[in-house]
Amino acid sequence: MKRQGKPEAAPARLGWLDALRGLAALAVAMHHFGLRYFIPHGAAVTHRFDLGLFGVMLFFLVSGYIVPASLERRGDMQAFWVGRVFRIYPALVVGLVAALVILPAGHNMMIDRSVFDRPLLSFGANSLLLQDLLGVPNAIGIMWSLTYEMVFYYFVSALFVLRKHRQSGPIAVGFAACAVLLGGVLSPANLAKQGLSTENLVLATGLVAVMGLLCAISGNSQLTRTGALLLGVLGFVLAFGSSRSAMFETMMIFATMFAGTVIYRAEHGQIDRIQAVAYCGFVFLAGVLGGRMYNHGDALWRTWTTSWMAWSFAYAGAWIVLFLGMTLKKRRFPKALTWLGTVSYSVYLLHWLVIDGMDWLYGMPWLFQGAPAPKSAKFAIVFTLTFLAVTLVVSYLMYRLVEVPFQKLGRRFLAWLKRHTGGPADTRGAGAPIPAQDGAPVAVAAGGGAPAAVAAPAAPVGGVPAAPDPVRR
Repeated sequence: MKRQGKPEAAPARLGWLDALRGLAALAVAMHHFGLRYFIPHGAAVTHRFDLGLFGVMLFFLVSGYIVPASLERRGDMQAFWVGRVFRIYPALVVGLVAALVILPAGHNMMIDRSVFDRPLLSFGANSLLLQDLLGVPNAIGIMWSLTYEMVFYYFVSALFVLRKHRQSGPIAVGFAACAVLLGGVLSPANLAKQGLSTENLVLATGLVAVMGLLCAISGNSQLTRTGALLLGVLGFVLAFGSSRSAMFETMMIFATMFAGTVIYRAEHGQIDRIQAVAYCGFVFLAGVLGGRMYNHGDALWRTWTTSWMAWSFAYAGAWIVLFLGMTLKKRRFPKALTWLGTVSYSVYLLHWLVIDGMDWLYGMPWLFQGAPAPKSAKFAIVFTLTFLAVTLVVSYLMYRLVEVPFQKLGRRFLAWLKRHTGGPADTRGAGAPIPAQDGAPVAVAAGGGAPAAVAAPAAPVGGVPAAPDPVRR
């Protein structure tokens, strides 16, 4: 019998996904750790390749590849949203509490102290995971990426109930076109500039988001459809009207995630591969050229990069690594790397806690005060290995003690919800679920969590047969 809660290496056909997630988490962690201070010409390298952005964009590509399948395989909006909530929030809350309890205020860079200036506002925005599009500081700096993941879920839900979920390619191209055409025209935080106060924006967003989510998990077909559409509209308004980041980056993030979905559909015979190449090629070029066109001046502050090259080359690197992973996906990846992918969400959340702890106990003035870094190669190796070892240990503990138990709790809550709402709503209208594919990838939680096997589609609700949705092969 398998021990419960133990992250195990994925099967060979899934190892490439775990490996990419592990590599992405490691890249972000090492970027924040300050690897650039310990490698030759680190400043020059960082000026041309931002390791953190590379990791985040790789995460977005993987999320786009696997997240929509977790909804489409059964057409169950309840299961989709309950799964998202119980995968993302518990570990995030534990990480926040741990940082507040363990670290002294003078050595707690993980928590943005400005959130305490307006605690209710910060709590509301961060609880929705929409803070980065609401003009509110991220409680934890890395939470900015979760905002875009959440809005992507909104879009996926709305497209699904509209039966437009197979249109990933045109949608990806549309976002990429907006990035290159409007990246220097649309102004970030435009809603605030039009006179809408942050308080009112957060309040209005909270009302719409909560209504949308409650309807989406109601089990009532019409309410589910209404809720998903509300979420989609909210995501569209925030993406185009209230971005903190540079507009070209915001548009490219969504283009990238939908491009990841395009790759999934091409691999599973849902769209023509020539179309997929055209769609993804356009998104790739738009990202590289968009960085060259717009990542200057104020945009550098908003993208947290140092040059257009740092953004464009990192973006290109994420795509290259994704395709290398796909090329090697039939091979068995090292267990260490696939294991790292299993605990990658906890690594992403907790690495700053470890950095702050090491600064508290030892001192890292080169990272926080601009002092010269130690020149000793031995020190650099030992210090880096210590950081990695501690990060992996606490991440494993988070995975085993928080992520796995709360995923089980989520399944029990879902069963309770179905008993009290009459089961899942079939929101697909006349659309049919996606046929099961041999070797189909697992539905992995965005940013981490244990994989759940992609199952065969459920039978239509109420025994009403669903008309087939043609699949192009």
